[in-house]
Amino acid sequence: MAKNNEKSISIVRIGGVDLKGNEKIGIGLSKIYGVSYVFANAILKVLNIDFFEEVGNLTKEKRDSIIDVINNPEKYGIPSYLLNHRKNKITGKDEHLISSDLDLRIQFDIKDMQKLKSYRGVRHSNHLPLRGQRTKAGYTRPPYRKSRRGTVMGVRKKKKK
Repeated sequence: MAKNNEKSISIVRIGGVDLKGNEKIGIGLSKIYGVSYVFANAILKVLNIDFFEEVGNLTKEKRDSIIDVINNPEKYGIPSYLLNHRKNKITGKDEHLISSDLDLRIQFDIKDMQKLKSYRGVRHSNHLPLRGQRTKAGYTRPPYRKSRRGTVMGVRKKKKK
């Protein structure tokens, strides 16, 4: 809630996302691509910020500290199971990525799987579901990948007489 002597900012940019100044910080952080609701709660708990505090009332120091926690969660003692990119193939470390970094890493991981011709890579190449979903009925994949177009797999149409 805004105090009388403080100025509230109408739009705040955190992590490459514009957040409305009158929304709660706990909800606002989860709108950043790569920051889940649980990870947002962990950030607020580490920094002792109230979940219901408005984004526009945050000081510059608090906003900078939130960005620092998002970029370096292990420095603040956030457990590794809350991070979104664990066991990097090159370094072997757990890391947390947001916005375009996360999107690019997902695309590079998919391309690596396709080059290795692993099962998942082949399924990605053919635009098929990866995790055991049935292919008889139509199925579209998540938005960051192309959806399979055309007729339904595994069904033959009867010839017209």
